[in-house]
Amino acid sequence: MTEESGAHGAAERPKPGTQSVDRAIAVLRSFEGVARQTPTEVAHRLGLSVSTAHRIVRALHDTGMLGRDALSDRYYLGPTAAILGRLALERMGATLLQPELSALRDGTGEAVSLGVRVGDEVAVLLHLPSAHPLRYDQPPGARNPIHGCAMGKALLAFEDGVVTLPERLPRYTPSTLTTRAELEGDLARVRQRGFSLNEEERIVGVRAVAAPVRDGSGRVFAAVALQGPAVRFGADRMPALAEAVLAAADRLTALHRHLPGG
Repeated sequence: MTEESGAHGAAERPKPGTQSVDRAIAVLRSFEGVARQTPTEVAHRLGLSVSTAHRIVRALHDTGMLGRDALSDRYYLGPTAAILGRLALERMGATLLQPELSALRDGTGEAVSLGVRVGDEVAVLLHLPSAHPLRYDQPPGARNPIHGCAMGKALLAFEDGVVTLPERLPRYTPSTLTTRAELEGDLARVRQRGFSLNEEERIVGVRAVAAPVRDGSGRVFAAVALQGPAVRFGADRMPALAEAVLAAADRLTALHRHLPGG
């Protein structure tokens, strides 16, 4: 074996501890969809052995990442997770951007979300619900497929580099863009007009409009969106909603540039 081939083989071997880290992250993420669960429920949810789930849950509890209800033996996201989450939002500037998001929500009457890219998904950092009884809600921490939501397409259209998504994309509604060619065509239109649209591509009856938010270096780090029922997001109203989102994105960008570390 040559030195080159030996180095290549070593690079391909999994790094020690990677599986344990991946499993611990998976356990923590399993609490995105359920508030409290036992280690056995975690095991069934993730396809782990019960003994493995118990070991990981106990370790996370020891660090404060998980809390435990002694009566039910159910675990929940703990104080360390809460502190880290709050610090992450603050250091990304998300919490300081909330007044501007509130102004956008109050000015349009529609739900507002701020999201960031995490792989091939968009993670919701902040969500301000509409006051309308008929509305679209998604809690902070919710994740949406990047090709099937307005925030995702705003992020893809203006990020550096090329779109690295598969040729075929999952379908969620009859309006979902299911090929990379369709998506790239839509992203070209997004770049031309400055904002993205979701025309019932993720959930039938829900539309959205989004625009990118940049940091002090000019890099797109987040997207802001207005979301609501299709009956209130018709062609007659969409230009005004798009204008409101674009103006809010510009203000959020300007504000973020003046934040510490922005």
